[in-house]
Amino acid sequence: MTINAVDVLGQPLKLANGVVIKNRFAKSAMSETLGNTDNGPRDLLSNLYKTWALGGTGLLITGNVMVDRRALGEPNNVAMEDERHIDALKAWASASTVNDTHTWVQLNHPGKQSPNMLSKEPVAPSAIPLAKEFKSFFNPPRALTEDEILDQIERFGKSAAISKKAGFTGVQIHGAHGYLVSQFLSPHHNQRTDRWGGSIENRARFVMEIYQSIRTNVGADFPVSIKMNSADFQRGGFTEDESMIVAEMLADAGMDLIEISGGNYESPSMTGANVKASTKAREAYFLSYAEDIRKRIDTPLMVTGGFRTELGMAQAVASGATDLVGYGRPLAVEPDFPNKILNGESFTSQVRPRLTGIKAIDERAMMETAWYTNQLNRIAQGKKPRVNEHPLVAFMRYLTVSSLRGVKTQRLRANS
Repeated sequence: MTINAVDVLGQPLKLANGVVIKNRFAKSAMSETLGNTDNGPRDLLSNLYKTWALGGTGLLITGNVMVDRRALGEPNNVAMEDERHIDALKAWASASTVNDTHTWVQLNHPGKQSPNMLSKEPVAPSAIPLAKEFKSFFNPPRALTEDEILDQIERFGKSAAISKKAGFTGVQIHGAHGYLVSQFLSPHHNQRTDRWGGSIENRARFVMEIYQSIRTNVGADFPVSIKMNSADFQRGGFTEDESMIVAEMLADAGMDLIEISGGNYESPSMTGANVKASTKAREAYFLSYAEDIRKRIDTPLMVTGGFRTELGMAQAVASGATDLVGYGRPLAVEPDFPNKILNGESFTSQVRPRLTGIKAIDERAMMETAWYTNQLNRIAQGKKPRVNEHPLVAFMRYLTVSSLRGVKTQRLRANS
């Protein structure tokens, strides 16, 4: 059967709460680091998201917005713990929702994945450091107390309420890629013996209570999503079977959309690292998992990672395995490719591995993050992406800028 990509990808998606996403294109979160040193959004974020909105994507999910400014994943992350930046947030929301576009704020806490330039003592479910090769980037964490866990749950709910007030049209919990929610779910990172650790039900308690806190703050009609790992892909970590159990729990609780990804800094499957040739041929890295979870829940799914052609995208949706096509990096090099596909043009993404030739760098997600973050900055400034930028040049620029921003953040904190 011949698939018409325009017909398949151009059809709207209606969520259970009545919210309609105009097409099946969905931008997954990418860290932009376009906040200021006080962790408010700059105009560059409005420019970037307006470009994407006009480019045809039906759902834009922001880069991770931190619920606690004491815990940043990178310098110049946006933090949304209070309303001090509400006017700037409203401007960002207004720009990003033009062209009948939905924009959802991804809410996150990095846990132990907060760089040492920003966190002398990061927090985590348990005092377990990242792998030894990350020792020079991240300090060992301490375990959260019961009161601190409850405080973080409240912060997610409050940040969701601020997102709604600012004019964003939904929120997403970042429950993947080794950040705090993901750490709680993983038996490798979570070795607590209280009600927050042990069984999968206990390890899932943190994310379930975050969901309830958010829902209490935003109501039933405001979309709430989660990005979660299909698995951690590391020994002793969060497994596919456990992931499906948690997905069922979230679906039963009323989650509006589940985005499927996988991996973390220690095992970066979300970038396509170590992906089998048969998986790459289907384009979507996590489509097989989606096909399995589809048999167990009715909640709309968004599969992210690996999509490169309009046919691959259309086949994934037409098969019923996913409702939304999730992508990030293709938008960093071609911000209007959804419009091209919907206009009937053939599309093959220019995304490809960006390698420096330095094994220690190339094997980790940081290289991919650095190269594509540079392209987002160019788009935000009204420039075209530099598709042929050398990876090592991009990486060194990223490190330099991040270090300078880290110093400024430290000085600001010291003087506050």
